Order: sequence, then C-alpha cells, then structure tokens
Amino acid sequence: MNTHNQNALFKLTYGLYVLTAREGDKDNGCIINVASQLTDTPQQMLVSVNKQNYTHDMIVRTGLFNVSLLTEHTPMKVIEHFGFQSGRDVNKFENCEVEMRANNGVLYLPRYCNAYLSGKVSQMVDLGTHTLFIATIEESVLLNNDPSLTYEYYHQHIKPKPATMAEPTGDGKTRWVCQTCGYVYEGDEMPDDYVCPWCKHGKADFIKITD
Repeated sequence: MNTHNQNALFKLTYGLYVLTAREGDKDNGCIINVASQLTDTPQQMLVSVNKQNYTHDMIVRTGLFNVSLLTEHTPMKVIEHFGFQSGRDVNKFENCEVEMRANNGVLYLPRYCNAYLSGKVSQMVDLGTHTLFIATIEESVLLNNDPSLTYEYYHQHIKPKPATMAEPTGDGKTRWVCQTCGYVYEGDEMPDDYVCPWCKHGKADFIKITD
C-alpha cells in the first residue's frame, strides 16, 4: 500500500511569492511557496527558502527581505524569470522597467502583485535542504484587491502541461520531465537524490517519457 502520495501534498494551501533581498548594490529575488503569518501581536511571519537559492544566502547575511504576493494575473514568464535561473548567474532586475523599494531598501514587485510584506529576521531554523526564517513584519502594504495566486491555480491555469514540455523525439532516449518547471533530464534511470537545477524539486516531481 502506497502511503506517500505526492499528489496529497498538493492539496495543502500553498501560494506563490517572489522573495527579494538586497546586499550592497546587489538586488535579487526568487520564487517561494511557503510564507505565512505566525502571530498578530507582535506581527510575525515565516518563509521557507531552499538553501540553493542565492536569495537565501543574502537573507542569512543581511536579515532583511520582502515578500511580494503574486496574483492570478501573473504570467508564466514571471515564474520563469525569478524561479528558473540563479541570481549568481544573472541580474534579475537588470531590465526592470520600474524599481520600487520598500522602507527597508529592498525591492518589491509593483506588477502582478496585490501586496508586499517587509520582514526583519529574528530566528533561523535549519531544515536540512531549507532554512525557515522567522521575521518581524516591519511593513505591510496593500497594492490592489486582485485574487492571490495559489499553488493549485498555478498548476491548473498557468504552468504548461508536461506533455507540451517534453514530447517523445523518436531517438530512443529516455527522458524525465519536471512537472513543476519543465526541466528535462536524460537517462534510463534518475538518481533518487536528484534535484532539479531549475526549481529545486526532487525526483518525485519528475515523470518518465520513453520514445
């Protein structure tokens, strides 16, 4: 009996957010799906960030971040831009048309977002692959009343379907396609500890395509 169905986890009420940080003259951001208010008095929140994200390291060193709450109007290009490339390799804000900074000096996204929250880290909890940042909410700004983007809405309406990401090519090779971002791994077998280089998800989120 299978007691670990990955699809059951998708029923948890995740959102999708752009987490931003600034260190020196460097601005960066990444996609996260775990952000939540912890307490009302004092106002505290938490975010969980994969350690492979460059934004993670910036927050460890500076203790400051912003969370931009994406809306259902968010196009896939925003998810790709902030989620499928590393700030170690590119300047994600290089071609930004409008730069908006919160009072903490960190950028937030003025488009495709309905609010942003500024956090100052008070605790860090090591979760192995991730760090849980617990922070005091220093600023919370409502930008509009557009509906927030949930993880389920993203999967149903924004994310390309796996079949459109990696069709069989007829060359006899076995491919594994990530159901989260569409990254394609080639090989007859995928290592159990494999981590997608784009979205940082593990083997459980890949499906096998054989020509």
